[in-house]
Amino acid sequence: MSFYTSLNGLKNAQTDLGVIAHNIANVETVGFKKASTSFADVVAGGAQSDPRKIQGVGATLEAITQNFGLGPIEQTGGALDVALTGDGFFAMRSVENGKTLYTRNGSFSIDEAGFINDGSDNRLQVFPTDAAGNVTSTTPVDAQLPAANAAGAEFAGVTVDSDGTVSASYADGSLNVIGSVALASFISPTGLKQVGSSNWESTGVSGAAKYGSPGSGQYGSLLSGALERSNVDIAEELVGLITAQRNFQANAKAIDTATQISQTVINLRT
Repeated sequence: MSFYTSLNGLKNAQTDLGVIAHNIANVETVGFKKASTSFADVVAGGAQSDPRKIQGVGATLEAITQNFGLGPIEQTGGALDVALTGDGFFAMRSVENGKTLYTRNGSFSIDEAGFINDGSDNRLQVFPTDAAGNVTSTTPVDAQLPAANAAGAEFAGVTVDSDGTVSASYADGSLNVIGSVALASFISPTGLKQVGSSNWESTGVSGAAKYGSPGSGQYGSLLSGALERSNVDIAEELVGLITAQRNFQANAKAIDTATQISQTVINLRT
């Protein structure tokens, strides 16, 4: 019994080490959210067992929980570098499969067709607006900057305001509003599924996305020219790394001790 109890402990410590190593590896990843492991004890006993004599049989992984706390904000000065100050997520539509992804990574760029994307063919979603910037529909669409305005002037630059208004400027000095950034929130963000590149997908656990505009509710405002860094605390992770290593060593020692006891029993002579 002790072999399997300690073996479960080894596996749990290895999982803990893996999660911590993943956090440390992404300490410089923009928009990354750290994770932590939680474990539960396992107890074996039947209906007729004396509750005073029920023995524990180790521990099991209960959950790997993501921490969506706000990371440090770094000023970059980039026109399409945008940080979120609240609990919202940028909505991105994948050109490849049409799925909607959600991210805290606001490092955007413009492709050859004028679409604002994340560099991986995932297009930023915005609410359509009128010329004054008033939202005309709550159905998000791809953010696209026209190469020229109605007068034929060429595209010169783009700005993103704190309220989410995305405006394109042109060589003749005109400014055209092309949409308002659509932000998503979830009733249970810890239930979002990680898909890599600081992107998440909604699941039945997270609930469906609820869309809104920056500056309203829990969505938060936008900071143009800034990025949200990883929320990993390297000092905290290193302490956790030492603790997980000690747990692994202790479980390994327990297996070694159980082996020695078994060997002693096998070597008994009558």
